[in-house]
Amino acid sequence: MTYLLAGDLGGTKTLLRLVRSTSPAKVEFQQSYQSREHSSLVSIVQQFLAAAQTQLGLEIAIENACFGIAGAVIDRASYLPNLDWHISADKIEQELQIPHVKLINDFVAIGNGVAQLHPEDIHTIQAGQPRINAPKAVIGAGTGLGQGFLIYDGTDYQVIAAEGGHTDYAARSIQEFELFQYICQHKQIDRVSNERVVSGPGIVTIYQYLRDTSNLSETPEVAHVVRLWEAQAEQSVDPTGLISALAIAKTDPLSQATMQMFVSAYGAESGNLALKILPYGGLYLAGGIAAKNLSLLTEGTFLTAFNHKGRVSDLLSKIPVHVILNPQVGLMGAMAQAGKLGISD
Repeated sequence: MTYLLAGDLGGTKTLLRLVRSTSPAKVEFQQSYQSREHSSLVSIVQQFLAAAQTQLGLEIAIENACFGIAGAVIDRASYLPNLDWHISADKIEQELQIPHVKLINDFVAIGNGVAQLHPEDIHTIQAGQPRINAPKAVIGAGTGLGQGFLIYDGTDYQVIAAEGGHTDYAARSIQEFELFQYICQHKQIDRVSNERVVSGPGIVTIYQYLRDTSNLSETPEVAHVVRLWEAQAEQSVDPTGLISALAIAKTDPLSQATMQMFVSAYGAESGNLALKILPYGGLYLAGGIAAKNLSLLTEGTFLTAFNHKGRVSDLLSKIPVHVILNPQVGLMGAMAQAGKLGISD
């Protein structure tokens, strides 16, 4: 029995899925792993295949495999700075005896997955005026800030990888300029990328900035978690979820101010991407942060920043904006690529 293997590899977790290569495709086994608990993608796949073989009671032969990688893919290889991993398709083929392995950027995987989404998989926050076969764009804050876009070639959409999360962060107010200076000072850097602000770690950075420069006081609960995160005493601690949860509940003014500043920056950068692509086919927000903070994204701050582009603001108001609710969209896109016969590089 031969199978297709798909993976969605991020800085926080890795999702793997095993599907029969026969038609119709059937998901046989799926598992999630904490990326930082492993030394390489190969070790995760080895553990996954052993578990799948035990559960299915069959010898498993992988025909094609495709992995969405949270990093740039060059010459069939990728380096993940958030994990300090070097990944090579050639090495995976050799070590795991898989005939065809393809690496794609994680937002190329998400872009390929967009076409497979159902109406219940998205939440529209701006209806806009969609156009048939117009470009589409994807953006998502998570461990980093991923971006990509889709162009219709007359037959189908082609997904293009981008590294827009590493472009320069542009302050839009005195407060944001002070945030820029704060990051430079505390990170000991002289350049700030959008990813430093619009990401999970960026939420904590904004919290630290407001904590240290405003008159808003900390709650003991958040203070404890942030201190552990700052000391790196506990790698599993992530203050992001707690900060956003308290902001949604409106029980902690500092967390509320943090998320409002974050959502505004997220909207502004999404608008920047939209201006460059003009995705009248839709701009899609991917990643767990968007889905988990849907109420914050729909209360107005995001769209105000998204559409606030001076003389060309009217262009942005016509672009449909959707939040992807299905957390496995990247896995779906990677599997679609793995399923193509004669998978190529």
